[in-house]
Amino acid sequence: MGNSLLVYARSLLILVLGVLVVIVLHTVIGRRLRAKSEAEPEHGRWWAGSVVYRRIVVPLLYIGVVWAALLGLAFSDNVDRLLRGLVAALIAVFAVRTVSFLMETSLRKYTQKTGRVEDEKRAKPLISLFTFLLWTVAAIFLLDNLGFNISTLVAGLGVSGIAVAIAAQGILGDLFNYFVIFFDRPFELGDFVIFDDKLGTIEKIGIKTTRIRALSGEQLVVSNSTLVNSRLHNYKRMERRRVVFRIGVTYQTPVEKIKEIPQLIKRIIEERESTQFDRSHFQGYGDFALIFETVYYVLSPDYALYMDIQQEINLRLYTEFENRGIEFAYPSQTLFIQTQGKDEGVHRIGFSRDNGEA
Repeated sequence: MGNSLLVYARSLLILVLGVLVVIVLHTVIGRRLRAKSEAEPEHGRWWAGSVVYRRIVVPLLYIGVVWAALLGLAFSDNVDRLLRGLVAALIAVFAVRTVSFLMETSLRKYTQKTGRVEDEKRAKPLISLFTFLLWTVAAIFLLDNLGFNISTLVAGLGVSGIAVAIAAQGILGDLFNYFVIFFDRPFELGDFVIFDDKLGTIEKIGIKTTRIRALSGEQLVVSNSTLVNSRLHNYKRMERRRVVFRIGVTYQTPVEKIKEIPQLIKRIIEERESTQFDRSHFQGYGDFALIFETVYYVLSPDYALYMDIQQEINLRLYTEFENRGIEFAYPSQTLFIQTQGKDEGVHRIGFSRDNGEA
């Protein structure tokens, strides 16, 4: 190809010396970075630096050495175009690998810092999507460097993209709402949520749909758009549970005992662990009962714990009312019997709520 023996010898010398230098640098710097990452495992930057140096920097140095050795040689136009395309392809590959690695490393560092390991699983589809887009851009860049006319290709991709976007509005809407779920975090894996008339635990968050395990056992597959556009109750985020309950006692209860009931309820609630008493009042007069309303807090979002505490309170109230002779009210009515215009007596007739027996 018109190159003298001296030119070939010089290129070979550059190649050999360059490879030796890269090997020495790889050995010295690589060992130092590896030792630093092992000595300080809590600092992820040493580990990341070691991986970047080994997987990206060293291969690029080898490519640079080969390119420097070939610069002094004369080639035909076809061979020169082929070599330039090969170098451009290698640079594009390593560029995509570098960006993908940086995204994965940043995500891993973020999850280690926040302690949210599930974020790494949720972000993998996003990283895969970004990686696919990067490879597409790298392929177009490579074709352009090889001398192909990519204007028609880019225009065709633009028109095709518009057509696909119109035809797949629902899918693209779910995809963008996946970004909303990922960054805004209205719910996470394991959260118990209620939306519309559905309720269950989040099992998996996908790019298009979210899987929810319903209380009845079946799996609900819901689109991300539906969840984002719904009024959603996330009970996992509940710090404490507010409880309101009412009880009714008969109108025949003496006023002294009526005054004791709020303090009695307060004492029973305060004796329970994981509770915070708010108030208890004689609320009003019902059709057949004197109504007492009580509010307290369970200092945990656990529903089973709330039910256990409420059960203990109910049993204790039943026992205390029985010991004090206070009667719980039940649906009843008072019947007045009048004979010959005179009251012969007043009779109170009670009816059970369950079976209607007098």
